Amino acid sequence: MRYFNLFSTILITKGAGRILISDLQRNISELYPLEFNEMIEELKNLSIEEVLGMYDEESKKIAQEYLDILLENEYGFITENGWDKDFPALSHEYSEPSVITDIFIEIADISMLDQLKISIENLEIKHLVIYSSKSFTVEDFIYIDKVFKSSVLSGIEIFSPFYEEINDTFMQNLNQGTERIYNVIFYNCPKESFKTKDEFRFTLNFVEDHLKISSCGKVDMKYFNTNLPKVLEAINHNSCLHKKIGIDKDSHIKNCPLMQESFGNIRNVSLEEALQHPDFKKYWNITKDHIEVCKDCEFRYICTDCRAYTESSHYAPNGLDLSKPLKCGYNPYTNEWEEWSNNPLKQKAIHSYSL
Repeated sequence: MRYFNLFSTILITKGAGRILISDLQRNISELYPLEFNEMIEELKNLSIEEVLGMYDEESKKIAQEYLDILLENEYGFITENGWDKDFPALSHEYSEPSVITDIFIEIADISMLDQLKISIENLEIKHLVIYSSKSFTVEDFIYIDKVFKSSVLSGIEIFSPFYEEINDTFMQNLNQGTERIYNVIFYNCPKESFKTKDEFRFTLNFVEDHLKISSCGKVDMKYFNTNLPKVLEAINHNSCLHKKIGIDKDSHIKNCPLMQESFGNIRNVSLEEALQHPDFKKYWNITKDHIEVCKDCEFRYICTDCRAYTESSHYAPNGLDLSKPLKCGYNPYTNEWEEWSNNPLKQKAIHSYSL
């Protein structure tokens, strides 16, 4: 008798109409028919011969094809006379020592960063994302970087509008004068924007779109991420808000700059004090398994959530919004994508958010 052993790094997420097989070691995910999952479940308890013996000749060919897929993609391996016990199940627990992992600031005045630095150190924040609607000079970039020169931050990501003075000299000065910035996105670029063949210490992106902070929250396959820490976080917590903190353009402290509820203003309330508010963490453990429609989606553990813009259709008894993200056009019941903004059922919510 032969037995199929599924590798412990393979995660199978069952949706309403399909399954997603995620290889958490190779960081890739593939879609398969729902009946594929039935066979995989049978192979957990029965030998290959016993499973194949359950089907008629026509179905047996399909089952053999599925088995070939499992082996060709190295989702598992075959052993004789029993299952291999050397591959224990992968723990789905998620552990992150930082009190806060990410801070997103819709910044109006970069001098506020001096005030925030102590709190960022105390909370052991790893990533700082800054969005500015005003163009940064090279001196602004260097100032931001130097504030956190000896910080616990792993890195800084900055979104800033493009302008004509961004040239080779600008980029060379930015490259030489910064250490902590790892990603720079210049948006609202003309088609023939600045281009360079030089290599810089940071990643550099030029985007034609006029990015607004309200552009956040779009659900698209190009944003999906089969990354073990991210997947484990999504299984256990909210993939958008868990251990995140935001500051909007008016200096209000929020779960996300786009959300309505404020937990104080940074001018007179520290990040540490805001965290003590009884409602600050209320969405941290709302996983996609709790959210309407998302709970039936095969993409739910590789997709990010959005609680700032939702369909506003389902609420828990305690008032928590469990509605599907507004900017998602995927239907897990039909396995079809559509442009979310054209959906007639979303128009009331779209209007309420003034999008």
